[in-house]
Amino acid sequence: MNKTAGSTLLVSGTMIGAGMLAMPLTSAEIGFSFTLVLLIALWGLLTYTALLFAEIYQTAEHDAGIGTLAAQYFGRAGRIIATVVLLVFLYALLSAYVTGGGSILASSLPTIADKETTSKLAIGLFTLFFGAFIIIGTKSVDGINRLLFFIMLGTLLLVLCLMLPKVSLDNLMAMPLDNALLLSASPIFFTSFGFHGSIPSLNNYLQGNVKALRFSILTGSTITLIFYIVWQLSTHGVLSQTLFLQILKDDPTLNGLVNASLQITGSPILAQAVKIFSALALITSFLGVSLGLFECIEDLLKRSFNISAGRLSLGALTFLPPLLFAFFYPQGFVLALSYAGQMFAFYAVVLPVALVWKVRKQHAHLPYRVAGGTPMLLLVLVLGVAITLIPFIMRAGYLPQVIG
Repeated sequence: MNKTAGSTLLVSGTMIGAGMLAMPLTSAEIGFSFTLVLLIALWGLLTYTALLFAEIYQTAEHDAGIGTLAAQYFGRAGRIIATVVLLVFLYALLSAYVTGGGSILASSLPTIADKETTSKLAIGLFTLFFGAFIIIGTKSVDGINRLLFFIMLGTLLLVLCLMLPKVSLDNLMAMPLDNALLLSASPIFFTSFGFHGSIPSLNNYLQGNVKALRFSILTGSTITLIFYIVWQLSTHGVLSQTLFLQILKDDPTLNGLVNASLQITGSPILAQAVKIFSALALITSFLGVSLGLFECIEDLLKRSFNISAGRLSLGALTFLPPLLFAFFYPQGFVLALSYAGQMFAFYAVVLPVALVWKVRKQHAHLPYRVAGGTPMLLLVLVLGVAITLIPFIMRAGYLPQVIG
């Protein structure tokens, strides 16, 4: 039960990160009502596909990575495609967390040489310190994540106590500036439910206990949905759409969100609480995604190349690429999330649907089977492909760009 509780918090902590913090940046032009619809729809879609992984793991070893699952049902080609997509997805997501975490830390440090040097130093310190927990092991990640999660929860309650009395119904009734922005924001909102990369780590941690994995997925994702709804209610209700948009256009980063909170509410306590909450949310998400990427690389090296790399070497392979991205694109927070959303649509929707299709053909009487049957699988597949195509349509100029 202790591991199940820890896994539930890892699910929730992984999701409550860069995607959640980017929500006000990308939904300011959409309005609360339409944002609420989008959140509930994506929660339903991605909780369903996460449960598909739980169904698949009934047929595999508890320490099997996603590449191994894909190889089991689609051979070597399946392993290559699944591993490449997962690596790109996790690296993009981790790049967003490193960039966002460095941005928040840099604002708390004295300027060293110049702003750019301070930013790079902050990014390096953030990655080095919290990356150490990943290298030590899953148990250390579980421990630090629990501590940070409950501090984050307390900070969120403080933020809500300060913000909810200032909520204006007029602000909540704001309508989208362009209805097409709902589609444009989908890939970024998609990553708000992006804990799927950590499922192999959780299944291994739970020793293949499918019942515990299902509980962790359902409970963790539901806790997160409630957080998201209240967070959006607060930010949309307090922040006037017109003024909020102007501030964000000047600084479309997490610091922009903090400054917007300060300028509009005039409360330095609120601004500081938002800043602390943002930092904690990024750290817990950073831990969950880093753990998933670390074990993905370990699975790839062990099963494809028969290499047993040490934890320090795996740590270097995990953290160096995101660090390089953050150094060269320090403003790339939303950019990285967009690419992560694109890869995530394939990894978290298309891949589990394809795997379950094969599983159900080969194993007709598994103890646990996700409800919905073939029609639901086809519907989910269509939605996943559609979301994957959205960034291409945006680049072609047929959909409007979101802020950032």
